Amino acid sequence: MAPVIENKPTFCRICEPLCGMVASVEDGRLVALRPDKEHPLSSGFACQKGIAFAEVVNDPDRVRRPLRRGPTGFEEVTWDEAMDDIGGRLSAILRRHGSGAVGWYMGNPGAFSYAHTFAALLFTKGLGRHSHYFTASSQDTNSRLIASQLLYGVPTSVPIPDLTRTDLLVMMGTNPVVSHGSFLTAPRIKDRMHDIVKRGGRVVIIDPRRSETATAFEWLGIVPDTDSLLLLSLLHVMFADGMVDVAAVKRQADGVDWLRSLCRPFTPESTAASTGIDADSVRALARDLVTTPRAAVYGRLGTCVGTHGTLTTYLIDAVNLVAGNLDVPGGSVFSSMHTLGARWQNVAMGAVMRRSYRRKRSRISGTPSAIGSEPAALMAKEITTPGERKIRAMFVSAGNPVLSVPNGEELEAAFGELELSVALDFYVTETSTQCDYILPVTTMYERDDFPYTFQSFQATPFRQATKAVLTPVGEAREEWAIVEDLARRLARRVPAFAAYAGVRQVLRMFGVDASPRLMMDALVRMSEGGDRFGLRRGGLNLRRLAEELPHGVVVAPHVRTGVLRQAVGYLSRRVRLAHPGIADEVDKLSRRTVPDGYPLRMVGLREPRSENSWMHNSPLLMRGDRRQHALMHVDDAAERDIVDGDEVRITSPFGTITVPVLTTKDLLPGVVAVPHGWGHKGTGSWRLANRAGGANVNQLTSSDPADVEALSGMAWLTGVPIRVERP
Repeated sequence: MAPVIENKPTFCRICEPLCGMVASVEDGRLVALRPDKEHPLSSGFACQKGIAFAEVVNDPDRVRRPLRRGPTGFEEVTWDEAMDDIGGRLSAILRRHGSGAVGWYMGNPGAFSYAHTFAALLFTKGLGRHSHYFTASSQDTNSRLIASQLLYGVPTSVPIPDLTRTDLLVMMGTNPVVSHGSFLTAPRIKDRMHDIVKRGGRVVIIDPRRSETATAFEWLGIVPDTDSLLLLSLLHVMFADGMVDVAAVKRQADGVDWLRSLCRPFTPESTAASTGIDADSVRALARDLVTTPRAAVYGRLGTCVGTHGTLTTYLIDAVNLVAGNLDVPGGSVFSSMHTLGARWQNVAMGAVMRRSYRRKRSRISGTPSAIGSEPAALMAKEITTPGERKIRAMFVSAGNPVLSVPNGEELEAAFGELELSVALDFYVTETSTQCDYILPVTTMYERDDFPYTFQSFQATPFRQATKAVLTPVGEAREEWAIVEDLARRLARRVPAFAAYAGVRQVLRMFGVDASPRLMMDALVRMSEGGDRFGLRRGGLNLRRLAEELPHGVVVAPHVRTGVLRQAVGYLSRRVRLAHPGIADEVDKLSRRTVPDGYPLRMVGLREPRSENSWMHNSPLLMRGDRRQHALMHVDDAAERDIVDGDEVRITSPFGTITVPVLTTKDLLPGVVAVPHGWGHKGTGSWRLANRAGGANVNQLTSSDPADVEALSGMAWLTGVPIRVERP
């Protein structure tokens, strides 16, 4: 009898465009993934990472059953054995030291599962207000979120460029041809950018490297970590040359005169030597941003992970506001699900988040809590530093912080001091190999999903939900199920878990399952296009999306504009520009010093066939004996007698790595680009990744509290001073 192959529409959750996919399943096994031609937005496009993900699902190196560290390495145990021991040891730690002795780190993939995010928050917040919560956001997004919190009163109001209508798109510190967009959910983003040019517009890429995106459009090279100076100069020109409709801006924002005073010293002539961008180019760009009817400035990772990430992000929004490009068609706009009562939800959320930001601080550095999380760069010190709230039990889900936070060797050593460490993962990684337990979790295709996190970043408002397309491989469980099991075992000791169990039991008596899915369904029903719980015929709910509209549905042709007052979480409904913390960051710009002996600057580099550290075990992505290489300008290499393929030693004030180098002219002189996510050391189970090896670029970065960004707790990952030598 011929095998039966089912082709199931779903969507990819590796990165933010969430491209439509078709999963081919034979006898319960995923045999292939291909792009979904019927998806309204991705229209048959998917990158090689998405297509290769079937290799991750079926990887023979994948963890399929719970693993416990034994005298000779990891050994398989039953779920009950693992959870009984974890629950017992954690109860003892809580009894002796309280909730402040427990930490959780959630990696980037956790944001792509609504249930995973809820699980981590349920666990950490349920334990008590003293527990520690870390996420990959402090290596990625917190500066963007805190800039929004300062400007709009709520971190979730994040403006995005109106790609489908803009005529001038200025992109800073981002390479969407490779990354496919971040804080911007736009399938086929390269095509959308080319559409801007086709309709007579321009796309300008401001970056230290002529990236894959910059090669396709206009490139304006900038010295690493000087974006704030450029933006202050743009504001200076707009105000000084009378380009600003001050009355219009004052109708939207408080503190306009304060902002004008803040940028007054930063003439283009005074910043040119630092940024590498001449004064005439700055003045021309300022003029174009004001006079082009539909224009937007957008910044991403490169603007967030410098020494002043929150300031830079704040200034991007300030430029959009002052130029008249905020909350207007073709400008920088606020995408949203437009749920009923969203305006007052923003006010309530903003009040809670701002209170947490003021009151909850890192015990190591005093850094404010950014969206409820602490700086991951300080995680090792939270484990090793004596005192109250010293971490003794650590949970890591969907993350590999030994390779992704500054000074990973420090964190690797710190894990040895823990009384309990548990990884929720489907690989034995550089981090999970340090843990007492590794609990196998599902991949994206083994769970239902709705991309809740990314609804506010949709360039075209869109809804899609998916059922699981196959049953979990081996004994893998969803993170939510694992946390719920652990919460049940801790219920006698943790009042919040006992209360949750009681409420859920009562609701079940009425046929209601109090799960994250219930909350997602309510959100869809009450949002734009939702069925309002049956009051709107033909409206959307999760069941209808998954069963009747599996390819997804566009709910509006464009992002709404004229919604700034709804997006603002301050009671005044006005943007707030004046903040002492921003002024302090500007003051620091003039006091920045460059250490002697480190003449070059290191920047990051995202690769088309890498996804941070976790896809280097896919044969399709690693074909051709693929290895990590740093990029160096040809002139800098020639000065040091370095040629293509040479192994070089890169040294910063914080560490040293050795890596092969390739020379190029697609960098500003003085800049070295090093891909992140490498440094597999043979300690984990992923054999192909271990053979590829590489160097951990974050050994060049600092975990010193003084080098953690003061406003958001962001790690300093770009513009790091280095020297390069032949070994």
